[in-house]
Parts: sequence; C-alpha cells; structure tokens
Amino acid sequence: MKKVGIVLTSLLLVVGLVTGCGSTAPAATPTPSANGLSADVQAIKDRGVLKVGVKVDVPNFGYKDPKTEKVEGFEIDLANVISKKIIGTEKIETTAVTAKTRGPLLDSGSVDLVIATFTVTEVRKKSYNFSDAYFTDGVRLLVKKSSGIKSLKDLDGKKIGVAQSATSKKAIQEQANIVKAKVSFLEFSTYPEIKTALEAGRVDCFSVDGSILFGYLDDSTTILEDSFSPQDYGVASKKGNDGLAKVVNETIAELKTSGELDKMIQKWGLK
Repeated sequence: MKKVGIVLTSLLLVVGLVTGCGSTAPAATPTPSANGLSADVQAIKDRGVLKVGVKVDVPNFGYKDPKTEKVEGFEIDLANVISKKIIGTEKIETTAVTAKTRGPLLDSGSVDLVIATFTVTEVRKKSYNFSDAYFTDGVRLLVKKSSGIKSLKDLDGKKIGVAQSATSKKAIQEQANIVKAKVSFLEFSTYPEIKTALEAGRVDCFSVDGSILFGYLDDSTTILEDSFSPQDYGVASKKGNDGLAKVVNETIAELKTSGELDKMIQKWGLK
C-alpha cells in the first residue's frame, strides 16, 4: 500500500507541473451582472456617463459652436441615444478626435466609443469592433470655382488636401490611376486646415466624404459631381468589449426599424 501511495503522489506532482508550466488556462468568460448586463456595459452604467470620441470640426455631424462651446450634430444625437439605452438617460462625455487620434484613444480606454465619421474597413475591423453602418457616403472633391476644375482628370499635376489616416487618399489615388491623372497629396490634422490650405492655394482640392465637404462649401467653392468609394460609417469600440458592441448594434437596428435614424439624418440636413 505504501508503494501505491508513492506512485499516486508522483503522478499528481507530474500532472501539477504539466498544468502549471506546460499550458495556459483559457481566459475566463466575463460573468454577466445580476441584471444580465455584460461587465463592460455594467461598468458604464455604474459610472453614469458614456465616454465618446467625436468630431468637433464637421458641421452637422460633430461641430463645436465657437459661441456656445457646445458640440452638436447627428453623431452627438446618436451618442445620446446609445447613452440612454445603457444608462437610462442622455449622459455623454465627449472628447474631440481626429482621423489620426480616434484609434489610439480607443486603445487607451480614454473613450468607450468613437462615433466620428469612422469608415468601416476590413483592416480596421481587425483592430476594433464596428457596428453596422449608420450612414453611407462617398469621397468627393471640393475646389475653387475660379480654378476651372470640372473632374478628377482635371486635377492631373495638382495637389489634393486630405486628412491624416483617412481613407480618402487611397480612394482618390485608385480612381486617379484609372483616369490617368497624376496627383499628389498633402495631409493635414483637421478639416479647417485643409480648407485654409485650399483658400491659400497650397492645395488645389479638398477631398473627403461629400457630407463633410458640404459643411465647408461657400460662395467661392464648388463640389464636383465625381463620387468615389462608398464610405460606411460605423460606431467603433475596443476589441473585447463585445457586450458594448452588441448593445450599440441593437440600438442602431432599432433606430433603423423605427425610422428614427432617417429622421435624425434629415434633422441635420444630411439627405
């Protein structure tokens, strides 16, 4: 009996070593809270505020009024609806983002969501959770009326201003190759900077999604008929926050089904 005991003890030690050193236990699945909410959603509910990265320089989507200092727009309204779904009230804390900073702010946990004309791409979906599209647009071109430019082909040998880390550059370059127009690009941090560069003659064209360009249209400029590469805007959240992503998608689906999403879009003159 003593010998058997020694053998069993040895076997248990071996099993312990294999389990502790030779393999990694799978991560535990987050346990839903008592009211059925996932841990990520419950954390926001407990905090009492939804932190959202938004644009502050895109009229009608997310724009900070210099007089009131208030950020307003279609995407701000959408953020408030999501907040009400999670917290029970419209309570959001906004952080200004650009095309270059919105990803890092999600990565760091500084914001829960980014709702900032963020185009859904297969590459971006590898890094972030994206909701179904809440708005679809196309890349377009804003030029001075006095330039005589009528199409992308007329931009042969010209400079185009685009936002850093935006999808506009790739979309325009691909189309320029098709029409055999040799174009160059200057990248800027914000849309107002691109508009200023256009006015100053540093670039010959301001390119981004059409609905954004309409916010910068004035008597001296025009938006060309050309439209390229449909852009689907989605709400982005951090990978791993799957409960939050699920709530966002359900909210957007409900808004579409009820017709409220179309009403929000019309409210801000986006259609």
